[in-house]
Amino acid sequence: MNNRSLPKVCSYWLFSAVMVFTVGALSNDVTDQAKVAACVACHGADGVGKADQYPNLQGQGEAYMVKQLKAFQSGSRKNSTMTTVVKSLSEADMQMLAKFFAQVK
Repeated sequence: MNNRSLPKVCSYWLFSAVMVFTVGALSNDVTDQAKVAACVACHGADGVGKADQYPNLQGQGEAYMVKQLKAFQSGSRKNSTMTTVVKSLSEADMQMLAKFFAQVK
């Protein structure tokens, strides 16, 4: 890592931490924070995927995202990583995550 990329990496992680703790302040639920953190790891705190294989979620409609999460959970949409991640999500979890990513900028 060169010296120019260090500030960029540090600012990304700082922004991610702020977003995760903001969600925690809104929900006061450590479980919600952990679920958001799991999504942010790939899809970014700003909803922009951090690699080509991770789709952007920023600004997607809540209903669309819930529908996709349910499709991964039921197996009608295939992706081994997402199937594992959504396996234990409740309807309320899906709504919370969809709301989070619909609102990030």
